[in-house]
Amino acid sequence: MEMTLKEQLLELAEPGYQAFSAALIPNINNVLGVRLPELRKIAKKMATGNWTGNFIGNQAEWFEEVMVHGMIIGYLKADIDEVLYHVAAFIPSIDNWSVCDSFCAGLKVTQKHKERVWDFLQPYFESTNEYDLRFAVVMLLNYYVDDIYLDAVLKKLDGIKHEAYYVKMAVAWAISICFIKMPEPTMTYLKSNSLDNDTFNKALQKITESFRVDQETKRIIRSMKRK
Repeated sequence: MEMTLKEQLLELAEPGYQAFSAALIPNINNVLGVRLPELRKIAKKMATGNWTGNFIGNQAEWFEEVMVHGMIIGYLKADIDEVLYHVAAFIPSIDNWSVCDSFCAGLKVTQKHKERVWDFLQPYFESTNEYDLRFAVVMLLNYYVDDIYLDAVLKKLDGIKHEAYYVKMAVAWAISICFIKMPEPTMTYLKSNSLDNDTFNKALQKITESFRVDQETKRIIRSMKRK
C-alpha cells in the first residue's frame, strides 16, 4: 500500500536536521526535519497524480507538508489559470519566510506568463497581511527585475508601507537584486525614494554583501546610509 505524505515525511525525518532547520525559522514549532531534496522528490512525484484530495480542505500538521503542497503547485503541468487557482488557494497557508520563498522560487511558470502573473499579483500588494506582501515582493525579485518591469517594480516596492519584519526584509532584498542586475536606474531610485530608514539601510547592506558589486561601488553605497 502506498504511504501517505505524512508517513513518508515521518520516515524521512532526521532529528539532527530538525534542530538545525527549526532554528532558521523562529516563529514556527512544527518542523519534522526533512531535507529539501527529499521534499522536492515527493512533490515532483505527487504533481503527476491526483494530489488535490490530499490538501484541499485539510489542515497540514507539519511544516514539511505545507512545503510539499507549495512545491507540487510549482511542478504542475497545467494551464496558467489552473495554476494560479491553486496559487491563490495556497497563499493563506504561508506563515513563514521559508515556505514563502521556496514557493515563489518554484513558480517558474511565471517566466512564460509574466503579464498574466503580474496582474494576478496586484491585489497582494494592497494586502495588510505580512506574508501576502512578502509573497508578492519575492515574486517580483525572482521574475520581474528586467528592462521591461524595473520601473514598475521599484514603484511597487516604494509604495509598500508595512512594519512587519519579513516584509521589510523582502523589500530590502528585492531592491538589492534590482541594484545588482540593473545598477544605474536603481541608483537613481536609491537617491530619491520614500523607504523607511530601516528598509533603506538594509537594502544598502544587502547590496554591499554581494560579490557582484565592486569595492568602489560598495564604498559609495555605504556612504549613503541614513543616520
